[in-house]
Amino acid sequence: MTIVSLSFPEEMIGEMEAIRKAGGYTGRSELVRAAIRLMLEDLKEKDSLNGHVNAIIVVTHDEFNEEPITRLKHQFESIVKTHIHSKISHSNCVELFLLEGEGKKISAMTKAFQREERMKSVKLIVI
Repeated sequence: MTIVSLSFPEEMIGEMEAIRKAGGYTGRSELVRAAIRLMLEDLKEKDSLNGHVNAIIVVTHDEFNEEPITRLKHQFESIVKTHIHSKISHSNCVELFLLEGEGKKISAMTKAFQREERMKSVKLIVI
């Protein structure tokens, strides 16, 4: 097996350790491999979207990181049917996007949010 050296912020290491223990992973490498497998499965699912699709994207972020939300909402306005913003805690927000349109465009919007480093989480739900 090839060895790859990775660097993580201390806060993330703490979170990884908690997940590792709770999930019964024997080490960080096993945890990272499992996470990458999930990411690859998620990517395959998004890449297979085609034709007319209805979906919801749920995005969480710090309240001071609104710029990517606004920019991407306008970039993909042809598929955004509804957008709901809600503050869920003192400094955390959730955005719900109800989408309708070509699956490839919905996939592209999801990936664009996932590339934004300032997003805490991005979930796609095909309905």
